[in-house]
Amino acid sequence: TSSSRANSTSGTNSGQNCTGDMKALFVVFHGFSAHSGISKKIFAQCEALRRCGVDTQLCYIRIDADGRQRRMIGDGSAADVTAEDFGRGPWAKIAKRLHFGGVTRCIREQGIDFLYVRYDHNANPALIRWFSEVRRLGVRIALEVPTFPYDREFTSKKGRLKLTVDRLFRRRLMRCVDRVVTFSDHAEIFGRPAIGISNGIDFTCIPLKRQVNDTSQRLQLLGVANIHFWHGFDRVIEGLRAYYAVPCRRIVDFHIVGDGAAALFGEFRSAAERYGLSEHVFIHGPQAGVALDALFDACDFGIASLGRHRSGISALKTLKNREYAARGIPFVYSERDDDFEAMPYILKVPADDSPLDIEALVRFADSVRMTPAAIRATIEGDLSWENQMRTVVRRLFTDNP
Repeated sequence: TSSSRANSTSGTNSGQNCTGDMKALFVVFHGFSAHSGISKKIFAQCEALRRCGVDTQLCYIRIDADGRQRRMIGDGSAADVTAEDFGRGPWAKIAKRLHFGGVTRCIREQGIDFLYVRYDHNANPALIRWFSEVRRLGVRIALEVPTFPYDREFTSKKGRLKLTVDRLFRRRLMRCVDRVVTFSDHAEIFGRPAIGISNGIDFTCIPLKRQVNDTSQRLQLLGVANIHFWHGFDRVIEGLRAYYAVPCRRIVDFHIVGDGAAALFGEFRSAAERYGLSEHVFIHGPQAGVALDALFDACDFGIASLGRHRSGISALKTLKNREYAARGIPFVYSERDDDFEAMPYILKVPADDSPLDIEALVRFADSVRMTPAAIRATIEGDLSWENQMRTVVRRLFTDNP
């Protein structure tokens, strides 16, 4: 049975060998987008588990062209099987949050050893019942909380309502999981022991920046994100305002790439127009593949998160920092990220709302002598998703409960 296999694995294996002959179900409560960094991350995590020797399937929501919502199990392809069909309309939106019977049948029939669940701040009685049922089957649960703390990320009316429900039930939900996976430095989250890992990189999917540009006359900044207020891109625009207010020795442009709240993009555009920066601030929208690669080749310096303090976070191992390093581009951020604090190609700025000091950034960019390949080499050993997910499985089955 699943239970006996999991207990046997826990008692007889350790370190890198703990993943043999294991089966996992990677559970998310949404679908996927070709431009989404989150989607790419999830597929990379699944593939990393497979490379660790864990037979891994993905459980997710698919919304068909006619609006029908289904819970799917497979590898994210058209050949995946339907575990539950919720139909269309308002009821489907409710039903997918309440019913998990089809997944439970899959867990029983396939002998799943553990669930790796990406938390969607969706604690509720139905999810608590399902987790409890899964645990009674002898299946372990690792719950990834992508950012922590997260309460201050919910600013809209709808978001605050979601957070209110989450606050009511999240501690009860956490009692039903074995470990919480975090990218922060917290040893415990909502009363449960945490497994701290870094966001990883699938190096096979991220190409190295191919060209080093002449920056003596123009420096191109690049901010790539699923953009929220905590990315702090407004700090860059305010910094450019101050930079161009006095004679400057170099042209500096800022390229914003990604999806996000329309209101934020409107603020960026209006600020650029108001400050006379329309020739220096470019909003490209979501990009992927060859188009995104071309932007990385054309740009010289990455803008990572500059506003994590706005959501109450001081330390976080963000995916974006690792993607910039994997591309081979120097970058700036404001939180604490222990994997990069001592790297010679990163610029740290204060975790506040002050304008980004563009002149200081230009001087720092001039000082970086590392090639893209050399920057990438600093993380290739430790920060692969394979290493990170192996840590999760090892800790899930060998740590004392």
